[in-house]
Amino acid sequence: MVQPLRLGLAGLGTVGIGVVKIVQQHADLITARTGRPVVITAVSARDRTKNRDADLSGYAWESDPVVLAQRDDVDVFVEVMGGHEGAARAATEAAIAAGKDVVTANKALLAHHGHDLALAAEAAGRVIRFEAAVAGGIPVIKALTEGLAGNRIRRVMGVMNGTCNYILTRMANAGLPYEVVFEEARQLGYLEADPNLDVGGIDAGHKLSLLASIAFGTKVAFDHVELEGIGNVSIEDINLADDMGYHIKLLGVAQMSGRGLEQRMTPCLVPAESPFGQLQGGTNMVMLEGDSVGQIVLRGPGAGEGPTASAVMGDVMDIARGLRLPTFGQPASTLQDAVPAKSATPAPYYLRMTLLDKPGALAKIATCLGEAGISIDQMRQINQPGEEDDDAIVIFVTHKAAPADVEHALTRFGQTGVLVGQPVAIRIEEI
Repeated sequence: MVQPLRLGLAGLGTVGIGVVKIVQQHADLITARTGRPVVITAVSARDRTKNRDADLSGYAWESDPVVLAQRDDVDVFVEVMGGHEGAARAATEAAIAAGKDVVTANKALLAHHGHDLALAAEAAGRVIRFEAAVAGGIPVIKALTEGLAGNRIRRVMGVMNGTCNYILTRMANAGLPYEVVFEEARQLGYLEADPNLDVGGIDAGHKLSLLASIAFGTKVAFDHVELEGIGNVSIEDINLADDMGYHIKLLGVAQMSGRGLEQRMTPCLVPAESPFGQLQGGTNMVMLEGDSVGQIVLRGPGAGEGPTASAVMGDVMDIARGLRLPTFGQPASTLQDAVPAKSATPAPYYLRMTLLDKPGALAKIATCLGEAGISIDQMRQINQPGEEDDDAIVIFVTHKAAPADVEHALTRFGQTGVLVGQPVAIRIEEI
């Protein structure tokens, strides 16, 4: 008789319970597709008494996930607890040391410690699989490591945080300010316990760094991701962008240039009719560009019980089938140190600022742009009656400009004495 693949499941939150349901409800299907049964033998979570709407009576309980990871009746340690230190890291290291394979949904753990964990796993002849850590139910890791393995990847681009996309699309569709929609998202349970992980771009930055490692054969370099969250995106910017045929998205881009690895996760304007521009709610989308295949776009649910548990089980079933790949698509010992490079690819920019009602104010701003080598494609002035003696909002859309030139122009704006508050600059990504 074929021996079952035995899982030790650490974490019984939304994703963990989703895994339990799939194992219980699709047992025959899993066996048919892998050639062997997949069973859960033991579980671990903080609170044993919590009602989790699932039958856990047949599983051994361990209060310590490290002990769970070391059990003799566990072949694969499934980690869906979260957190890049503490119990999640200790239990994952213990599982590898005990000769277990690991399936994880923990993007933070891998973004901070992925290379060391991969080295340890490969030295022990074990595998770490993490499809569920990036873009929920979308099989983007499998696409990079398997389907596109014969391509030299040119660029990775994606909307990879469903909460941010929900907030931005809700603001646009309902005409609500950021603060109102942020609180709405909190009430709906969409935000992490530390909301800055979502709205600060950190969660999405973790995911981008993992994709970049696979795509470009480099060690994970989350510390070098240029991060800017969505907290400064105003309803005015969303409405003005919409008038010009654009939508605002928190967009991640990774590409290898002659200067090094560029990784940025920042708000961008994208054409409203583009695939990214049409992305609504909590949906994620990733674009992969290879030298042979060209561009492919993957779209789907980026979070939630079913989609994320689906990704976990896809990895578990690959292990059951005997498919064993290096963590980041090639042996960890061959991954190169990423040479960080600040983005220098020219692009058009959206610039918004409020100018004092002074003669020559607009001319001073135009002069700053000219001195920075930036030409203007569009300009619009929006008067605000009754506010500060008719101070005006001015919008510029530039022709392609280098990011460093835009930063120089923003510095010069502040020296003109004609600004009210801080200017806003958002890159326009041509997709």
